[in-house]
Amino acid sequence: MSDENGDVEATAKKSGKKPLLFGLALAVLTAGAGFFVAYSGLLDGSGSPAPQAHAGEAPEVAFVPIEPILVSLSPDGKARHLRFRAELDVYPAEKSNVEAVVPRVQDVLNGYLRAIDVADLEEPTSLIRIRAQMLRRIQLVVGEDRVRDLLVTEFVLN
Repeated sequence: MSDENGDVEATAKKSGKKPLLFGLALAVLTAGAGFFVAYSGLLDGSGSPAPQAHAGEAPEVAFVPIEPILVSLSPDGKARHLRFRAELDVYPAEKSNVEAVVPRVQDVLNGYLRAIDVADLEEPTSLIRIRAQMLRRIQLVVGEDRVRDLLVTEFVLN
């Protein structure tokens, strides 16, 4: 009798690992498929397929320059300045509409850059975070459907 119970327990242990391994393999395949879809740009985040540019064709772009901004950052008397210059990546049909509100964009950026702590600016990854914050503020002023991206062309702290 004890041999039969031993065989049953050994069989139960072996069959207990099969579903675990199958689930693990399924999870790896699902993660890989998700990565491929996100990395290849098959979806643009809205659930609809992203428009694909044909090989050799560049997408239509238009850029609206923003005048350089020089911000004094020193509340403690030290002479610290930030020189910032950027361009807005806009849809070509919206270029004239965005150009009309560039003074508002400069005002928003100037106010935001003056409010930033110098210590935040000195962090190596700060530009990524600051750029995202500025883009969001610009889209609120100009309209989300008009500005695609903010391209920082100069960011000098001295």
